Amino acid sequence: MKLLRVHQGREDQTPLEDPISGIANLFDISVVLIVAMIVALMTALNMLELFDPNTEVTLTKKNAQGQMEIISKKGKEIKIRKLSQEEAAGHGERLGTAYQLEDGQIIYVPENVQ
Repeated sequence: MKLLRVHQGREDQTPLEDPISGIANLFDISVVLIVAMIVALMTALNMLELFDPNTEVTLTKKNAQGQMEIISKKGKEIKIRKLSQEEAAGHGERLGTAYQLEDGQIIYVPENVQ
């Protein structure tokens, strides 16, 4: 929208400044900054694989109540499983051994490595 000044019945071709256009520019800048912050956060947490439809990602998290959740992404499908404190029973076979290192990292060693 172009605003024109009118002087004594003639149009002056100098447009007036629209104050709303400055606010619209601030809104655009804030949207760009929000998107940049989201990308920076995902990069800092090494989570850019979540956006790639060809990757498989598995995350574990513990909420404030202490309940564990396993979040797994395969392709475009995301599944969330909540773990409970109930013990499981049944028959199975031993697959390997898990070791916890001093820094808390857990390493799984399969028994029949081929």
